[in-house]
Amino acid sequence: MTSTNGESPRVIRTLIADDQEAVRRGVRRILTAQPDIEVVGEAADGLAALELAAELRPDVALVDVRMPRMDGLELTRRLAGPGVAEPVRVVVLTTFDLDEYVYPALRYGASGFLLKRSGPSLLAEAVRAAADGESLISPSVTVRLLRHVTAPRRTEHGRPERGRPEHGRPEHGRPAPVVPLTEREVEIAGHVAAGRTNADIAAELFISPGTVKTHVASIQRKLGVANRVGIAVHAWEMGWAAGAR
Repeated sequence: MTSTNGESPRVIRTLIADDQEAVRRGVRRILTAQPDIEVVGEAADGLAALELAAELRPDVALVDVRMPRMDGLELTRRLAGPGVAEPVRVVVLTTFDLDEYVYPALRYGASGFLLKRSGPSLLAEAVRAAADGESLISPSVTVRLLRHVTAPRRTEHGRPERGRPEHGRPEHGRPAPVVPLTEREVEIAGHVAAGRTNADIAAELFISPGTVKTHVASIQRKLGVANRVGIAVHAWEMGWAAGAR
């Protein structure tokens, strides 16, 4: 099979890590039905997944949160975290919409998360988006997650906990970027946090998608984050998210 320009199409090499055989079987069935996705390996625990990733060098790893020997959070950190020389893009699999493990997973370098009950089209979309370095789930789910993980926790009296962000304000002690963001970069970060694609942002700001992509890369570098989700988390904490004020 070749593309219209005569070149072979890209095939996204994917690793599945989940301790439930039925889940792995279902995910494999969905992905192998896609012409541009290949499942190169499966692992039933985190340590086996880490070893397979080193051997197979997949483009994307679908990682369950709860696994024996090494959980999905530690696996994510080792595959995609700060300081990893050759990171693998990770999509964290979770059972619940508001799983308390999602936020640490993003901090450890996960490109996003996917609910296990998601349909086949969203699963394939997540893998393709991860391979492209984009957001991994639909904007509405991304925004709902980010609202949850950046919302202040409440004390038993209903007041925000000390040291937790309130109304989009940053956490105490959170370091500012070494190189400050420009006004335009703050604006674009806010749109990323609202779940908008590069094309959406370009249309909103009357600039080209290529210009947006350049700004996004600059923002990632300045914030020291691995992907768009890292930008979104930071923007929500700083109160930059478009429509979130």
